[in-house]
Amino acid sequence: MTKKMPNLAVLGATGVVGREILNILAENKVEYNSIKFLASKRSAGSTIEFKGENHTVIEATDDVFDDIDICLASAGGETSKRFAPVAAKKGCVFIDNSSAFRMENDVPLVIAGVNDEDLRKHKGIIANPNCSTSQLMLPLKALDEKYKVKRLIVSTYQAVSGAGLKAINELTENIKTNLVGMPYEPSAFKYEIAFNVIPQIDAFCENGYTKEEMKVTNETRKILHFDESIKISCTAVRVPVYIGHSEAVSVEFENKVNAKEARELLKNTWGVELRDDISTFTYPTPKDAAGKNPVYIGRIRDSIAFDNGLEFFCVADNLRIGAALNTVRLAQKVIEMELY
Repeated sequence: MTKKMPNLAVLGATGVVGREILNILAENKVEYNSIKFLASKRSAGSTIEFKGENHTVIEATDDVFDDIDICLASAGGETSKRFAPVAAKKGCVFIDNSSAFRMENDVPLVIAGVNDEDLRKHKGIIANPNCSTSQLMLPLKALDEKYKVKRLIVSTYQAVSGAGLKAINELTENIKTNLVGMPYEPSAFKYEIAFNVIPQIDAFCENGYTKEEMKVTNETRKILHFDESIKISCTAVRVPVYIGHSEAVSVEFENKVNAKEARELLKNTWGVELRDDISTFTYPTPKDAAGKNPVYIGRIRDSIAFDNGLEFFCVADNLRIGAALNTVRLAQKVIEMELY
């Protein structure tokens, strides 16, 4: 019996992540019956190129979901809150790239290749994790299965593209003004981002951590099914890089671990690429990761702070594994597992 191909929609198709979703749908040769490109009323009627053809962008309304099987959404939290329940009621699987539903108990939060079985619990909405959480899950899952994570400390160095097109443009303009000695008034960030780092991403919470830092903590627990006994802490920093988040990771384990063994384990982990040879100064940088799919790992070493611990550096294209790539991979899993 021939498997029914789904009718797809991309919500937020004209945005930075939306356009990346389209690129990856084409790259991954995702099969479908039909596809719609959805955006706000402001963008409706414009054209978008996909697979060498121009398509008209349609305004997102309740009615457009009537014949959609899977929607890949990256249009912001308020838009997702508006349309996800509507789409789900109409039988559409809504794969959401915003933070709107990530911590809802009845919404699976999934990284493809990490916790695919959680997809079976969906009730019409599937959440894509935060970009800084996403790239850490593939290596951490492999390490946890063998050594059992006890404590996790993450410091992130996050590209401006994680804050959208306005932030990308602000970095460019800020650099230009700095180079000619002109003053600059930032608007996307609290401080100038050119030649600077800003130790704040998102708003502060009552505990002194930012929402971004708590996303890493809470989403990691949900994805890997960690209980409260596993201690997790994050410091998130914005850096003047266009694409590619970097993370310095310290992990303490229940079981005995050593860097050589862990290096071999990660070398054979799906979705991970090892770049780890200090004798030749081989380690990952965000520039290497831009436009590529793997999570790059390097600087793996035995911890001198924990008895059973590892330190490593983790880099990935935040617009891909942290957003568009995982969204497309989740759609592929939903199709493969016949969950639509």
